Amino acid sequence: MRLIEPVAIVDVTPDSFPDACAGLGLDESKCYTDTDRALEENKADFVIVSSPTQFHEEAVDSAIRHEVDMLIEKPIAHTMEACCRIHRKVTEAGRKAAVVMSHRFDQDKQSLERMIKSGDHGKLDYLIGRNTWACRRVGTWGPEHRYRKPDVLLTEGTVHHFDIIRSLTGSNARTMHAITWNPDWSEFDHDAQALILMEMENGVKAMYEGAMTNATTLNNWLDEYFRAECENATLELDHRKLRHLSDLDGERKIREIPLAQQEFWLDTWITKMFVDWLLGGPEPPNSLDDNIQCAAMLYAAIESSHSGKIVDVQKFLRRHM
Repeated sequence: MRLIEPVAIVDVTPDSFPDACAGLGLDESKCYTDTDRALEENKADFVIVSSPTQFHEEAVDSAIRHEVDMLIEKPIAHTMEACCRIHRKVTEAGRKAAVVMSHRFDQDKQSLERMIKSGDHGKLDYLIGRNTWACRRVGTWGPEHRYRKPDVLLTEGTVHHFDIIRSLTGSNARTMHAITWNPDWSEFDHDAQALILMEMENGVKAMYEGAMTNATTLNNWLDEYFRAECENATLELDHRKLRHLSDLDGERKIREIPLAQQEFWLDTWITKMFVDWLLGGPEPPNSLDDNIQCAAMLYAAIESSHSGKIVDVQKFLRRHM
């Protein structure tokens, strides 16, 4: 099923055009370095904003000028202030915006979320998440600029896991305590390791381990580890395998749980929900209104890391809104 038809490409780096054209089936005459011109010369229903985050607001401004809606890659923007400006502009313009690049909508995370929220295993007490890599050397985690970027683990990795934590716990964050550091053997210029403790507004606690400079990659992108400690069971997701564990009957019982099945997952599902919204359907769970909470978690974690203090996430968000 074809959900959308691309009509133009915009990039400040023309070197990307040949690959983009090949991937999207467009002629190079449909390639632009200026978003306004692209939207003036091509009728579009919405734009997908996937430029570096410091350019997101400029693209959003252009979309609003041309009265089109938008899918924005997470994080929404490069600062909390910019995220809130985008939120205000979109709201005031009456446009529809949602966030793409959100693998809370992956099959394995959705399977765990549905088990937690089924109520069959009692109340969720706390959640553990892990995403750890052996990428200490320049080039082992993409281009060199990542190794020079401040707060890169949080802005390019953990932000996506914050979104998963929100969905699994069924709550926004109340407090954030992030400890980050950069070990001697790292080739990153800034902190690339993190241990983060969160309390959610519904009382559920969450702990996250993120690392880029370990000796071993235990759980990398899309193969994350999450463990939900519920009243009557431990639900464990590891490398896309889901297990139910319990000792409550006097001996360890372990059941492998099949993953949920549906036609679409990840960005295809996200795009379908967004298109359905544009056609009059319900607002998707990854709307801009929802994801501003994920941005608040990200930038509250950065503030906590830099200050060494526990941050009240909702006060932090209100201060910037």
